[in-house]
Amino acid sequence: MAETLAKALEDDKAEDVLFIDLEGKSSLADFMIIASGRSGRHVAALADHLAQDIKKLTGRPASIEGMPNADWVLIDTGDVIVHLFRPEVREFYNLEKIWASDNAHRTPAN
Repeated sequence: MAETLAKALEDDKAEDVLFIDLEGKSSLADFMIIASGRSGRHVAALADHLAQDIKKLTGRPASIEGMPNADWVLIDTGDVIVHLFRPEVREFYNLEKIWASDNAHRTPAN
């Protein structure tokens, strides 16, 4: 499912999509995806499209936090955690530094 969601983000023109394998790092999820939208409106649209895709894939809604401001939206599917940011918010929190290692890779389009 993580690869399908990363592909959907690319199709919706998300920027700098990072795919992180969390195996051995966290019991919260198997994978994390971090991506940026160009604006709050773009982040909200990315989150909305992913929520629809997740519902189609799993038959249940994903847990979503942060939609009112859309500076940082977190989507939790259970197996995959997706962080969607406006670029300056992503730079400030720098989740890549915390989670990324040799288990992370940019998606092919990036």
